[in-house]
Amino acid sequence: MRTDAIFIGIEVEDSVAGDAALAAKLEEVCPVDIFASEGGKVGINEGNVDECILCAMCIKASDGAVTVHKLYSGETLAPSAS
Repeated sequence: MRTDAIFIGIEVEDSVAGDAALAAKLEEVCPVDIFASEGGKVGINEGNVDECILCAMCIKASDGAVTVHKLYSGETLAPSAS
């Protein structure tokens, strides 16, 4: 997780970090381009992390393997029950 962020921290479980299909899916669903597919691995565009709009699309797309931390409040964004 990024340590110099002000508002948001993004965490990706190690077990899925090398999943090329998930990397492409995250890159597609994120409306603020936080995720990138980097050589078949999940990459994070560090400069975009604090642009997160807390939509939880990454959490849903990853079946909970991505965690969004609200650094300003100490809360973690949880997937909504659907």
